[in-house]
Amino acid sequence: MSPAPATAATIPVEVASWVTKFVGGDGTGRRILEEPLTPGATVRSILAGASAKFPELHGALWHGNELGEHIEVLVNDAVLGIDHSLDSPLRPGDRITLLAQFMGG
Repeated sequence: MSPAPATAATIPVEVASWVTKFVGGDGTGRRILEEPLTPGATVRSILAGASAKFPELHGALWHGNELGEHIEVLVNDAVLGIDHSLDSPLRPGDRITLLAQFMGG
């Protein structure tokens, strides 16, 4: 009997709230995208891979090579810039969340 094939590691990218509209949702609830965890993967490379599949997400998430201002990125429940940067390496068990930024006045 041959061994079971190894399951490739992935990084879950949770998309919540109105941001789901950019990944085929209705703007409510949440969706989970599973992105492959390749050697040397960073927050930036995982977000680039996810947004490459969804052009509307790409347009909303990125401003050139940097993040735009309307979607908040969390890594392991911490806002990007606290414990991680776009170029931080990721490992199995890490997760990314994309949340809508809400502004008031």
